[in-house]
Amino acid sequence: MYDTGSTAFMLVCTMLVLLMTPGLAFFYGGLSRRKNVINTMMMTFAAIGVVGITWVLAGWSFAYGGDGSLSWFGGFDQLGLNGLVSNMMTEATQVPEGTLYPTIIDVAFQMAFAMITAAIVTGSVAGRMRFGAVVAFLAVWALVVYAPLAHMVWGGDGSLIGDVIGALDFAGGDVVHISSGITGLILCLFLGHRKGFGLKNYRPHNVPFVALGAGLLWFGWFGFNGGSEFAADNVAALAILNTVVSSAAGLASWLVVERVATGKPSLVGACTGLVAGLVVVTPGAGFVEPWAALIMGLIVSPVCYFAISHLKARLGYDDALDAFGCHGVGGILGGLLTGLFCVPELSWTDKGGLLYTGDPSLLLSQVVGILVTLVIVVVLDLVIVAVVRAIFRGKLRVDDHDEALGLDVALHGESAYPAYTGLDS
Repeated sequence: MYDTGSTAFMLVCTMLVLLMTPGLAFFYGGLSRRKNVINTMMMTFAAIGVVGITWVLAGWSFAYGGDGSLSWFGGFDQLGLNGLVSNMMTEATQVPEGTLYPTIIDVAFQMAFAMITAAIVTGSVAGRMRFGAVVAFLAVWALVVYAPLAHMVWGGDGSLIGDVIGALDFAGGDVVHISSGITGLILCLFLGHRKGFGLKNYRPHNVPFVALGAGLLWFGWFGFNGGSEFAADNVAALAILNTVVSSAAGLASWLVVERVATGKPSLVGACTGLVAGLVVVTPGAGFVEPWAALIMGLIVSPVCYFAISHLKARLGYDDALDAFGCHGVGGILGGLLTGLFCVPELSWTDKGGLLYTGDPSLLLSQVVGILVTLVIVVVLDLVIVAVVRAIFRGKLRVDDHDEALGLDVALHGESAYPAYTGLDS
């Protein structure tokens, strides 16, 4: 018989993670320009449709299918979720030893992870990428990049990053945040700057939307991190506590940095710091003590603030809504800090954090795991971009007229604010 507590817990966590993508739509929509808010939100909602289909057809199989013989790929044996219902019926009468809840819950839970990861990517390309190209890219990316990477990190015995390299990723530092942040950076480099980048001040058009989105993301993240323990137990409780602590510290730290840098703490800054604190603790949520989660949150905001306010301007890339600056940078930092602060008894391997053991083995594994993730994601992203560009005859970007008019009207025939008739700055 299944453990009813863990079954109920995982069902709730799945629904919480599913809520995160609409939450991200509000977060990104509020940060965008007035004339592009619908398009920005549409891209995140498109991830729900695209990934929902591709995950059922092949994503789950590529990530968690097969017999475990491949370190980098699942298999083709569960295409279309073949055998899922029959296995569910078998499990109902004869529960495998150590199984706390039905496997079918995992399919939905991991699908929600894939959805939010694909949606994060869209923040970097806001305001200038053709909607069809976004949909095509995400469809291929979910299968070619996300699913195999999930297998490499969370595929169990023999998995390249999680087992062979021995890197730890509790809830998605590599799989979710680094992969999406780096992908967003690659795409924005290919697309080029928005018109007026560096000359105009692109301010968030709806700060309450940003706060609403951040609140929904915060709420959903408890399922994201807590559910990654896959049981209603003490480690899940620790992951949830660490999620609260790190996000609170990230928010407070961002306000301090902003106050020093600009003289005025802002609500957008508070929301960004909250998200940065969530990102940085994700790789180590179930591995570190609360005091370490506090330090992680305090550290991440100055680092991400620097990446967003200085590094982007200095290097000249137009990461529109800072997917790379927050998720990519925060995910890398979180992975490294997990190598410092991981409690040995909580580690999935026989390695503990440098601070506890004096042994740099785990930290080195974290570095290698991050580097391997970066190489895989960059190489595959370049291939996918080349393919999608070919399909769209070299035009990933909207034309100048549509960009000036605004993508809401030009691409979707809708306006978020029908009474507004002018072009915003």
